[in-house]
Formats: sequence, C-alpha cells, structure tokens
Amino acid sequence: MTNTLSLSALTLAIATQAHAAPEAIEEIIVSADFRAAPLQDISTSASVIGADTIKARGAEHLAGILNTAPNVNFSTGASRGRFFQIRGIGERSQFIEPVNPSVGLLVDGIDLTGIGAAATTLDIQQVEILRGPQGTLYGANALAGLINMVSGTPTQDFSGELSATVGNYDTYTTSAILSGPISNDVGFRVALEQHSSDGYQENAFFNIDDNANIDEQTARGKLNWQVGDALALDFTAMYVNVDNGYDGFSLDNTRTTLSDNPGHDRQETVAFSVKANWQVSDAFHAEVLASNANSDTEYGYDEDWAYPDICVDFTCVYDGYNSFDNYQRQIDNSTLDVRLVSDHEAGELGWVAGAYYRDQSEHLRREYTYLSEDFLSDFSSDNTALYGQLEVPFSQTLQLVTGLRYEQRDANYRDSDGVSYEPSEDMLGGKVALEYRPDELTLWYGLVSRGYKAGGFNANGDIPAEDREYDPEFLWNYEAGLKTTSQDGRLQSQIALFYQDRDDLQTKQSLVQPDEGDICPCSFIDYTTNATAGTTYGLEAELNWQASDMLSVFASLGLLRSEFTDFVSFAHAEAKPAEGIPYDLSGHDLPHAPHYQFTTGAVFNITEHWYARVEVEGKDSFYFSSRHEAQSESYELLNARIGYQTAQWELALYGRNLTDEDTQTRGFGSFGNDPRDGYTTKPYYQFGEPRVIAATASYRF
Repeated sequence: MTNTLSLSALTLAIATQAHAAPEAIEEIIVSADFRAAPLQDISTSASVIGADTIKARGAEHLAGILNTAPNVNFSTGASRGRFFQIRGIGERSQFIEPVNPSVGLLVDGIDLTGIGAAATTLDIQQVEILRGPQGTLYGANALAGLINMVSGTPTQDFSGELSATVGNYDTYTTSAILSGPISNDVGFRVALEQHSSDGYQENAFFNIDDNANIDEQTARGKLNWQVGDALALDFTAMYVNVDNGYDGFSLDNTRTTLSDNPGHDRQETVAFSVKANWQVSDAFHAEVLASNANSDTEYGYDEDWAYPDICVDFTCVYDGYNSFDNYQRQIDNSTLDVRLVSDHEAGELGWVAGAYYRDQSEHLRREYTYLSEDFLSDFSSDNTALYGQLEVPFSQTLQLVTGLRYEQRDANYRDSDGVSYEPSEDMLGGKVALEYRPDELTLWYGLVSRGYKAGGFNANGDIPAEDREYDPEFLWNYEAGLKTTSQDGRLQSQIALFYQDRDDLQTKQSLVQPDEGDICPCSFIDYTTNATAGTTYGLEAELNWQASDMLSVFASLGLLRSEFTDFVSFAHAEAKPAEGIPYDLSGHDLPHAPHYQFTTGAVFNITEHWYARVEVEGKDSFYFSSRHEAQSESYELLNARIGYQTAQWELALYGRNLTDEDTQTRGFGSFGNDPRDGYTTKPYYQFGEPRVIAATASYRF
C-alpha cells in the first residue's frame, strides 16, 4: 500500500499551501428512493458515482467504476464484468438455469436486472448504489442492494457534446450528445456512441490479438413533456448492441490462449419506459412507471481452451478433446409500478403506497458438442407486490421511517428433457429506520431491514434429487450510520456499520463428471443449493473534501467479513463423496467477498485550464467459489488523468493500472483442463485489464 501512503502525503502537503475559502461541495441528489433526496440525508449506506469519475477513468461500462464504491465487487467469466456483488452477496455466472439476481440494476427506470452487459455508461450522469436489502423499494431482485444508473435529462437551451478517444489495444470511441427544447413544454435529449477495442488477449493458434475484442454501440433518447400544470410525462428509449469476443482462459494462465474456436459474448437490447407524474392534489401526487426491455443474448466459449491436435505439437499424457458450449437467450421483461406519494412539509407525517407488477419470460437454446440435440427451455415468472412506507416525526430532530412489502411470485419452467416446475411463493420484506438530526448538517440513523430472494430449481437430471429444488433466501440487515457536512460545506463524510444474518443462503455449487472413465475431459454441472445460514458484517466509509479551489480529495473504504454457518458440501473439491466425507464450509468466507476495498485520490486544478487527477484503488484477495479454494491476489492499482479544458474544449490523457499489475476477476480451481499434464487439477484465472492509456478530445456547444 506504498502508493496509497505516498498519495495521501502528497495531498496533505498541497492542502497546507491551499487557497482559503473555496466553494462548498455540490449537493448530490439520490433519485432511487421513493423521494429524491440529498445523499447526506438518506438513512442507508449509499454511494453516488458521478459523471466526473466516469469521465476521469474513461469507463465505458459499469464494471469500470464499481471498485470506487465500498464493498461492491463484480465477476467476469464473460467479456465484461456483468455479474455484481454487494457485501459479498450476488451471482457470479449463468448457464442453463434462470437466475434470481441478488443485486437489482435499473437504467433510467428500466429494469435490466440480470443482463448487465447493457450497463454501458454513455451520457450517464450518476450511478447510485444502495447497499443492503431494498425490500420495501424493489423486493425480490434487491436482496443485496440496488444499482441505479441515471442518464442526462433534456436541457432548456440547445446544447451538445462531441467526443473522440484513441487508446492502446486499438481502442476507439466516438460519441455525440444533443439536447434542447422542441417547444415550451417539450424537451429532448439524444446520445449515440460507438466503442471498439481489440481487447487484452492474444491467440497463439490463430496468431491474432483481437480474439477478445470489444464492439459496442449505445443509443439513448429522452423526451420530457409538461402536459399541463398537474401532469408531466417522461419517455425514455435505449438501444445497446454488444458484439464482443470472449476467449478469457488460457491453459498456461497467461493472456495468450490456444483456442481453435474463440467464444463470443453478444447482447442486443431494445428498451423503453414511460413515467407519468400527476399532481392529484396539494396533499399528494401519483407516479406511474411502465417499462419493457427485450434482449437477445448469445454467450459461447471454447470449453477445452485448446485445439484438437494439441498433442501433436506438445507431449501429452492424454489426447486432447474438442468442445464448444453456446447459450442463446431471448429475455423479455415488463414492469409496472404505481404509487401515491404524500407532499408533506418537514415535520409532518409522510407516506407512500404502491403496487408493482413484473412479467418476465426467458427462452434458452443450448448448443453443446456432447449433446445429441440442442437443449431448449422456456421460463416465465410473474411478480406482484403491494408496498407502503410511513415517515413519522416524533420531534424536530427525531423521525421514524417504516416500510413493508408483500410480494407473490409464480413461475413456470419447461425444458426439452421433460423437466417442469411451477413454484409459487409469498415473500415479505421491509424496514424500520430511526433518524436523528441534531442539526441540519448531521444525520445519525439506525436501521433494521429484511430482504428476500425467490427460490428456484436445478434442471439437470444428473443432479441428486435432494438438490433439484432450493428454497427462498431471507436476510436481516442491522445497520447504524453517521453522515456529516462541515459548516462551510467543504467536507462531507459518511460511515456505516452493518451486520447481516442470512437464512437459507443460496450458493452456487458444481458437479464434475468424468466423460471417459476416471480422467478428464469432464462435464461441469452448475447448480444452486441452500446453505443453512450465513453472516456478513463490516464497515463502509466515504469522505469528500474540497480543500481549496485548487485541490479536492476523496476516499472510500470497505471492510467486510463473511462466513457460512453449518454448511457441509459434497460438491467441494476437497470433499470425498465416494467415502461419504463432505467438506465443512462452516466459517469459510463467502465468494467474491474481499476483506477490504479502498479508493483514495485527489483532483488538482493546477491553473484556470489545466487539471490533474490521480487515484489509487485496492482490493484484498477473495475466493472465487464455495466449491474450491482458488483465490485472487490482492492488488493496488494506480490511475491518473491530466487535461486542458476551456468552456468548450477539453483535451486529456488518462491511464488505468499504470503500473501494469495482474489482477484476477474470475477463477476455477476444481478441475484440470490441460492434456499436457494429464488434466492435473489446478487453478485457472481470467485476468482484469492491463495498463490502458488513451487520449481523448471533446467539444461542447
């Protein structure tokens, strides 16, 4: 952590020479809650990542900025980090079965939960991350928390921005944004972007360096219509086309693969939403939000990571095998949320009452080398919920906030193997929060919340009967926090302590089945089961300091401990199922739950036009799975940006991972895949991005 200490010393040294009386930090408004409110005024642990951070990092996807938020992680196993975890809870992959996500994902009110490849950052103004169960707000898809992405809104005057970026690995990005009025009552905003790169892998079999290429197009459009004094309509449309390569794993654990059939990671999403805000009376208003997202995805990979004649070129103990696995999904997701919200004055009783409906369908075709015919499945689910919230002021300084949500879920599954399920579940969640405000600049809060996540089933007939279905999971979250702002508004801080108790914890397991006697090649059957229980606890802290007109400093820290309780597994790599000896995971860390994460950095306004930003991010090692002991390595990464800007122009040079550290974002540790060593069991890793350097130019008008 030497880089971190050096950066802190540098920022403090400059701060002692800083100018006096700088401006206060701009207030950040969080829109994900029932009522838009300042970040420092909501009684939950939350982070807001602004457009300045997205721009400074040159992040084209949500995964490029998540490490700046405490106790938030992601998993790859694809071209992008599109599986998210909050406080060690969240999915890490998807293959045959439908997934019940633990982390909700909204983009401009459109529910994209579970299809994170569409989380591109074009024109995104802020990313709001609410940690802990959002049982009252969003129900079954927000057990661990919620990520809410908000793009720019139409402006009253005509404005726009053109930008272009060129970087190493043949990276090119161009974008355009146009916004303004159509009439006195109607405004529009349109944003377009093309992003491409050769990616960070090489393929020695084909002698190419674009086998993990990135090719993504994004289009967003918004139309705001003030119909009358009492009614406003907001229309949003989005199109994302992802056609990326995927060749992430190497037999040699390097960035050079031997695949003869490199994979792909594709997604085409068309989505829209309509939001109506109707001022029914002086006492309350009605909000209606309807959305639909239709996505076609295709995810395929070379399962053997090699070519058929590998044993001709190398000395092998066993002949190599040749296998490709491909998953095509059609996903349609429609939601309707209707709520009444009181318009009360401070110190008065407030309330929210609403109803929610979600209809999801998913059609899968799996094409696999060792299947005699394609595997087909159809899945649909209906979620219906009623919810409410009360805000009860006891005094000018003390307020109680209570929320409750009842949700019913009916699902239907059929596949070509003759497997069928029709589960139906009733779930209950909510929260009780006590807020104490001794003054306008300080908030103390205590929170108890309950989240839930639907149960499910495992389709593969080779899974033992007792493991074919799994139960819903419930989580109790206990949290206490403090948010403060200095008198001059230049220093903001927040800290939260939490303890989470999980019942019937859902966790991913896997069976490894030899296809030829007792040696690999092997089939890998992923399935979900319930651990008896689990706990997570830790701390989240963030600080923003406008030290002077020349210098601003920011920092975040997440500390996390997690463990299984009373859980033994025959699917763990260290278990001995033939002898009836399971592996005891009690007390074992949860997957993708590093003990610490941090970010610290500073922005220097060197002159009126020149600026520089430098930051260090770090993360502890973590386990990749609950069925083997493979871990990532801890790391510290250095990122920086230097630029020149005027009212219209900006030219900048930026770099990520400037010291070119190797990081691991996905890993396996329970099988062997290399015929050259007789398929000896060992860990394999997918690596995060290496050193990336790019130059960017933008013109605003």
